[in-house]
Amino acid sequence: MQNPKNVFENNTLIHLPGFYIIGLNSLPYANAYVIFLTVLYILTTVFNCFVICVICIDHQLHYPKFIALGNLAVVDLLISTSLIPAMIKICIFKDTFIEIKLCLMQMFIYIAFISLESHSLAVLAFDRLIAICFPLRQNVINTTTTMISIIIATYVLSISVAMGCLVSLIYLSFCNSLQVNSYFCDYAPIFRLACNNTSVQWTYATVLVLVELLVPLSFIVLTYTCILIAVFRMKSVQSRFKALATCTEHLMLVTVFYIPMLVISILGYFRLGLNQDVRIAGLSLSSCIPPFANPIIYSLKTKKLRNRVYFVFERICVIKRYLVYPLHKKCK
Repeated sequence: MQNPKNVFENNTLIHLPGFYIIGLNSLPYANAYVIFLTVLYILTTVFNCFVICVICIDHQLHYPKFIALGNLAVVDLLISTSLIPAMIKICIFKDTFIEIKLCLMQMFIYIAFISLESHSLAVLAFDRLIAICFPLRQNVINTTTTMISIIIATYVLSISVAMGCLVSLIYLSFCNSLQVNSYFCDYAPIFRLACNNTSVQWTYATVLVLVELLVPLSFIVLTYTCILIAVFRMKSVQSRFKALATCTEHLMLVTVFYIPMLVISILGYFRLGLNQDVRIAGLSLSSCIPPFANPIIYSLKTKKLRNRVYFVFERICVIKRYLVYPLHKKCK
């Protein structure tokens, strides 16, 4: 059989059947950690599905802020689904091999929807900017059509970036190791296994950090600078507190998502001294915790959504009382 390195030297691309995801195996108490993430995933699915259903069913919530919030719930659901079931397969069932097509699909979904998570937080910042800085023109500037158009644009951008990552891997040959030291088919750990020049892939990794994290975060910082200027121009102290109170849930989401993701991405990009186990645990938590926290934070902090959730629960209780109980009594 011909040596893979000789094949590579003959300018023939080596197409692999797949990779072995080995990063989770080195984690201390890996099984317990994945079980914890599984419980987190179940709760994430329940909470986000409930928020999506409430927003879809209740016509009183069909305006820009809650359209953006419903989109965030969809993104959260898909991020968790792209990661945690595969982690269960790897760690609990000890099946570390993933076919190349499934690997690329997982990578595409993760990159696209992590990018969408970041952009969704920027969209919610835009909603707060219009509501506080232009309250009299809010219904003219930030219409339902405008919000849907912005969300569609973020999908086009994120999908394009994710597709570019996949295309950049097509021209790589893997003739050394097939073992990916991560918890999923991560872009950077995979292209580092290639035999040939990966300068294009490093450039794309830089674009990823910029497009996914730094540009949306810069927009959010600029947005809150404008919001603070507008708030401090208000004459009433009560009006200032009321305006800032509407931003607290969004700032909590921004903190939970960006800080761990940025720290780990920057340390990994510059290859600074970061323990591999710490990187895997930190990156997995920063990907899985926000989808779980987002619906809880918004449900608890947004009065209108909280009231509509109570209303849905009341209707369920009424239906159960007048339909389920009589049928049960009749059966007896």
